[in-house]
Amino acid sequence: MNNRTGNLSIDSDNIFPIIKKWLYSDHDIFFREMVSNGCDAITKLKKLEVMGEYTFPEDYKARIQVIVNPEEKTLKFIDTGIGMTADEVEEYITKIAFSGATAFLEKYKDKTNADEMIGHFGLGFYSAFMVADEVHIDTLSYQDGATAVHWECDGGTQYTIGDGSKTTVGTEITLFLNEESLEFANEYRAREVLEKYCSFMPVEIFLSKANAEQEYETIDESELREDDVVVEHIHEDAKTEEKENENGEKEVVEVSPARDRVKINKRPVALNDIHPLWTKHPNDCTEEEYKEFYRKVFMDYKEPLFWIHLNMDYPFNLKGILYFPKINTEYDSVEGTIKLYNNQVFIADNIKEVIPEFLMLLKGVIDCPDLPLNVSRSALQNDGTVKKIADYISKKVADKLTGMCKTERESYEKYWDDISPFIKYGCIKDDKFYDRMKDCLLFKNLDSKYLTLQDFIEENKEKEPEKPEDNAADTENTNTPEQTADSDEVEEEETEKKKTTLFYVTDEVQQSQYINMFKEQGIDAVILKHNIDSPFITHLERQNDTIKFERIDASVNDSMKEEVSEEDLKEEKDTLTDVFRKALNNDKLEVKVEKLKNAKVSSMIILSEETRRMQDMMKMYNMYDMDPTMFGGPATLVLNANNELVQYIFQNKDSEHVPMMCEQLYDLAMLSHKPLAPEEMTKFIARSNEIMMLLAK
Repeated sequence: MNNRTGNLSIDSDNIFPIIKKWLYSDHDIFFREMVSNGCDAITKLKKLEVMGEYTFPEDYKARIQVIVNPEEKTLKFIDTGIGMTADEVEEYITKIAFSGATAFLEKYKDKTNADEMIGHFGLGFYSAFMVADEVHIDTLSYQDGATAVHWECDGGTQYTIGDGSKTTVGTEITLFLNEESLEFANEYRAREVLEKYCSFMPVEIFLSKANAEQEYETIDESELREDDVVVEHIHEDAKTEEKENENGEKEVVEVSPARDRVKINKRPVALNDIHPLWTKHPNDCTEEEYKEFYRKVFMDYKEPLFWIHLNMDYPFNLKGILYFPKINTEYDSVEGTIKLYNNQVFIADNIKEVIPEFLMLLKGVIDCPDLPLNVSRSALQNDGTVKKIADYISKKVADKLTGMCKTERESYEKYWDDISPFIKYGCIKDDKFYDRMKDCLLFKNLDSKYLTLQDFIEENKEKEPEKPEDNAADTENTNTPEQTADSDEVEEEETEKKKTTLFYVTDEVQQSQYINMFKEQGIDAVILKHNIDSPFITHLERQNDTIKFERIDASVNDSMKEEVSEEDLKEEKDTLTDVFRKALNNDKLEVKVEKLKNAKVSSMIILSEETRRMQDMMKMYNMYDMDPTMFGGPATLVLNANNELVQYIFQNKDSEHVPMMCEQLYDLAMLSHKPLAPEEMTKFIARSNEIMMLLAK
């Protein structure tokens, strides 16, 4: 065949500039396209061999070679696949929108499985022009009597095709890299990209540098393989040492026996694992294999808590492993990684259409050949299958967790603190997930015991006051039927509005004073100190309108104080309010005076739950310049009238030391509520020293 030129079947002369700039968001992705095309070509040849239409040579090896040549600024991709005839090159390469897989499947549609065909030399081939000024193809078809073909194109709309010199079946693609892309001819950069995209492709991939010096290794002669190139035979004599025996006598002992070894050309090592763990059946995988795979893929040497192996064939094909990692940091800094594959070809990390958003906090791999992918294989088309896959993954995770809660409760509780951020985030983001998980949500109480939400609600339900005995016989009911009915409706409405208050703690150390007061009165609370907890409890309140969550410093519980009317404490309240406002130079300070049962407690700070949540929301949206009091009352200082120090201030309001005592009491109360600002802490320490000096005099 004589060399001839032709025009590529494209709609515009500007197609290559568009390809170079827009076809793929990441230019290094051309590695994936070149290698996956080679995998497809090898898969097709294997299918033909299975169907009896081709016989492999004795020394056949399915492999893809990537050869970098920084001197010549080239990059080669060589496969031992099906190869192409001149007509096929014309058909598959020059007609951009045509995929070779389409014709192949049409021809063998009754004999093969479409799932494994990603496409042979479709648009993916043209990703080479993102980094190359010129591309050459040398190919030889598997067909009897086929002639080698050479094709080249310099990135314009013209190409040249003619006879080639390739002598083995398969395809070799040579990229002449442009000046901006010379990094890809560097062996270490090429290895990095191949490991990123091709670590689990189903055909062995080898990387080498052109004209590199031969490397050698030495092995035992018994380990020699047929394809090893022997450079030298080496005999090693036995090694002996003089040692003292049990009788104290010295004798010569053989430490290692004599052996015959051989120096061989260093064996090439494949960069990829062609049988990744997720392709195996869960029953065939050991615990150590799961952990080793986790370490290898995610470079995380902290052992995962547990994992879920997904293995589904119907109604769509999906395999994968999801790991629950141990979390040591706050929620907003947790970064998971879900790697998405299509028939072992890497697609992207964390695609939200396929992976439910809350599961992106996990680490894992998902392989789904049924995903509809666009030209770049990096974004998903809108498709019903995608939503079903996301729902399936969410359901499998919920099934695993609820099953563990019911049958392995001890393990579930042990993992809870680490996995709760995933679960709580999932409940907020996905109503179906919440419905599946709501009975398995755990809360750790002040005694470190784990309660379900229902357990916690039952524990905190206020006992209904006993109804007075029916005195209908003694008392005449003067209400009309209409009035009685109205009264019943009002009572029913009030019952509906009544909510069970669930108390919680965000900092066990800081809020220890409040915790002790709660324990004294036999009131329980749960520990909620994660960033996700604030939106989570708001979500629970929306889902269940019979409960409300309240931090233990949001108010003074009735059981903690003596029953005293406000009128009885009016004098103390008026006096102490005036004294503290003057001492703190704050005429808006809210002060409450209560008779607390615990006389050792002098002061407390309370802030309503509504105000705190609003302030938290303002911080979340960086609305620091807004006045928090516009959304509710400010923090309130509660003074205990049963405390000797408070009584001293009340009775000696004009004493010279009272202002300092007021400041100290206020800061002590604030310390149990939240951290002091730097300048406040400085004053607090200085004032504490001053008070101790007064005591020392």
